[in-house]
Amino acid sequence: MAALQREDLYDDATVDPVYHAKTRVLNAAIQDIGMGRYQYYIFVCAGFGWFADSVWPFITGLILTPIIAEFKFNGPFLSLAANVGLLVGAVVWGLGSDVWGRKWSFNVTLLIAGVFGLSAGGSPNLLTLASLLAVVSVGVGGNVPVDSAVFLDLVPASHQYLLAVMSVWWSLGQLLISLLAWPLIANFSCSTSAATCSKVDNMGWRYLLFILGALTLVLSFIRVFAFNLLESPRFLVGIGRDQEAVDIIHQIAAYNSTTTTLTVEDLVGIEEKQSNEREREIRPLLSKTSILTTVHVKALFATRKMAISTSLLVALWGIIGLASTLYNSFLPFLLASRGAQFNDGSLYLTYRNQVILSVIGVPGAFLARWAVKIPYIGRKGTLALSSGLAGAFLFASTTARSSVQLLGWNCVYTFFSNIIYAVLYTISAEIFPAKDRGTGNALVSSTSRIFGVLAPVIALYANLATAVPVYISGALIIFAGLLALCLPFEPRGKASMQLRR
Repeated sequence: MAALQREDLYDDATVDPVYHAKTRVLNAAIQDIGMGRYQYYIFVCAGFGWFADSVWPFITGLILTPIIAEFKFNGPFLSLAANVGLLVGAVVWGLGSDVWGRKWSFNVTLLIAGVFGLSAGGSPNLLTLASLLAVVSVGVGGNVPVDSAVFLDLVPASHQYLLAVMSVWWSLGQLLISLLAWPLIANFSCSTSAATCSKVDNMGWRYLLFILGALTLVLSFIRVFAFNLLESPRFLVGIGRDQEAVDIIHQIAAYNSTTTTLTVEDLVGIEEKQSNEREREIRPLLSKTSILTTVHVKALFATRKMAISTSLLVALWGIIGLASTLYNSFLPFLLASRGAQFNDGSLYLTYRNQVILSVIGVPGAFLARWAVKIPYIGRKGTLALSSGLAGAFLFASTTARSSVQLLGWNCVYTFFSNIIYAVLYTISAEIFPAKDRGTGNALVSSTSRIFGVLAPVIALYANLATAVPVYISGALIIFAGLLALCLPFEPRGKASMQLRR
């Protein structure tokens, strides 16, 4: 195994010493195997989760205008239903991945989204549509918490920065759905000036849901049938199944056409050494990690430094979740209503502008990959700078006096917003210990979803035709950037419970 090491993210008092020592051994083996075919396949298949997390929450905003025209309702109610589903999904699948394993959660979440998303296209009324999109969101809500844990559990520490690049799937998802919505909504929707709107004249949003549901099903089938995800060795070690963990390490090595010297004796020896210093009952192998208990949550607050870190991450996700949901969920509606004030608020221009915004967001993921590795800036600095700039440009967008100006300000905001999420996903997954990573991801993701539920409630009482949602979102994002600087851990150059070359 590799003798080269770099500093771990944690000190020995932060996590369970037996688990910590075993993870060091596993990480050395994964680093020896290197970044191979198996890890690149995971990058693609886990990217499907980022794709789903992008397109499905975003679609409620894209289809809002034609649905309001047909069903005559207060727009934020649809976003409220979707965000409640996202909250449930984040809790169930995130915690579940630490209880029954990563594999089941990884395979089932996209399947749920695809089946119910396809069904949502046939909705005859608002209640049916909202209910089906809520169930879709239950599946979607678990994707990123689970998929980020899967990726970091199996990728060498030397390549864990690729988690920041994973957000390119998020950007491509928004681009694809915007490209589909542009012709479908513009050409198969009721006229904005029509007094009544019937189903036959308003099929565009239904076509969009049919296409997206079918595409999500295809992606889920690829995960299940074309790629065999092996269970996380770190999860298995966390519940005392050392032999299975070693077997999987060897399977990954064989898949990558390489070898590893790891044996189960390397892990059992650690357990025996520690048992000489304390009673074995203190470290149960199954009961506390194989059922749904608070053991994983407690581990995230085990020390003062870890508790501060977890609390700040929860606050960051909540604040940014509220700000981005409040703004992004109603962006097409805002573009249309503000455009109407400028006498150019047609559906064609609205969705054309949405495509432009989606294109601008793609380079943000690649810039994030570069920025998080810069000395003295790292993850925290990149998150703080991108948040400050995104908030500033949101404020600047309120000065727009034409659709072109509004589009320009939103392009810059979208660029930095994608950097924010790329870094936020990365730093959260890196900081949480691997055996509790699913729960940690679930905790921050659930907080984001809780505040996401509050966003449409705020929108119900705020005038979306004014700049109020913009001012609220901008101030919250800037505040989040300041909080990022207070994080006690900087993962740049350190291993997330891993050894690095």
